[in-house]
Amino acid sequence: MLIKPKFRDFICVTAHPEGCKKNVDMQIEYIKENKVSSKFKRILIIGASTGYGLSSRIVSTFGWGASTIGVIFDRQGTDSKTGTAGWYNTAAFEKSAIKDKHYAKTINGDAFSNKIKEKTIELIKKDLKKVDLVIYSIASPRRKHPITGEVSYSVLKPIGEPFKNKSVDFHTFEVFDTEIGPATKDEIQQTINVMGGEDWSIWIDQLLKADVLEQGACTIAYSYIGPEITYPIYRSGTIGVAKEDLENSSLDINLKLKQIGGNAYISVNKALVTQSSSAIPVVPLYISLLDKVMKEKGLDEDATKQIHRLFSQFDEGKMNIDSSGRIRIDDREMREDVQKEIKKLWQEVTTDNVEKITNINVFREDFFKLFGFGYDDVDYEKETCAKVEIFNLL
Repeated sequence: MLIKPKFRDFICVTAHPEGCKKNVDMQIEYIKENKVSSKFKRILIIGASTGYGLSSRIVSTFGWGASTIGVIFDRQGTDSKTGTAGWYNTAAFEKSAIKDKHYAKTINGDAFSNKIKEKTIELIKKDLKKVDLVIYSIASPRRKHPITGEVSYSVLKPIGEPFKNKSVDFHTFEVFDTEIGPATKDEIQQTINVMGGEDWSIWIDQLLKADVLEQGACTIAYSYIGPEITYPIYRSGTIGVAKEDLENSSLDINLKLKQIGGNAYISVNKALVTQSSSAIPVVPLYISLLDKVMKEKGLDEDATKQIHRLFSQFDEGKMNIDSSGRIRIDDREMREDVQKEIKKLWQEVTTDNVEKITNINVFREDFFKLFGFGYDDVDYEKETCAKVEIFNLL
């Protein structure tokens, strides 16, 4: 089939397998040229097919030589419909991992369910016996509770008062004022149910109970704080409350892991172009400014470089820990000079100058590349098979 980008609102509903492979191969090549050492050799990555989860798997495998089990929730392509980008990313990752003789197996299903947790534990016992690092990198719009069966949906809304600020349509480059009404108490709680720390805690509880965590095992969950510009819609909004719940859960998880000499960490990472960030008002404009300012200062990092730096610091024991015990790998984004310049440009940006004073073009290009589109050496006018196999899929 001929595969082109198709959209529903801000959501891209198609993905190109060859383009996704190109994206993954580029990340792998960078890590092969910039290897890091680590004591972690058997790793479970929950949410392993895109973003920081995918980068964690790539760095672990090709940087450390680690054995990895990845949990994903993606769709395979058919004769008439493309698979998800995460499916194609995982297929490309496993192909390279197997070629280089690395252990890599993937479980596809709802990570929130007990069924997938049990299946994962069975695989660990069978193949790895135990794991020494658990990465939790889940971003989902909904969650079905494994005990009650209740389905919760996450929302992106401010809390208390309506939110008004600038935003941008990254397809038309129109800068406009946006307004979003505040979330209800039920919407806040549902967002916490989906994006908070309960599921992370359940995973660790079940892994401990099954005795598949190695002595000294650690776990890391990824979070985001961001600048004052995005606070009302993000950190002070529904997603931010859920992230606070995730971060608070790390304290309880840390106590549980102490019994085996382990630790739980929260890593606060930098803002990235993702499917989710593209749909959050204000954020595309902020990331477009952030990208421009950080590149001008020689500070920019993509997901893979960010995780490479995180894991390098982790191995060297030189992590940047804040007063709340969180690893601050967003330190370059939050530098005073970076944020000062962004605030200045934020006041100036309009539809007329957005292409000049921001990197909105780069944001749009990076968004398309998430789905395998926009690579010069991929022929998008060529018929492509959308049915791609993941070799070690369970």
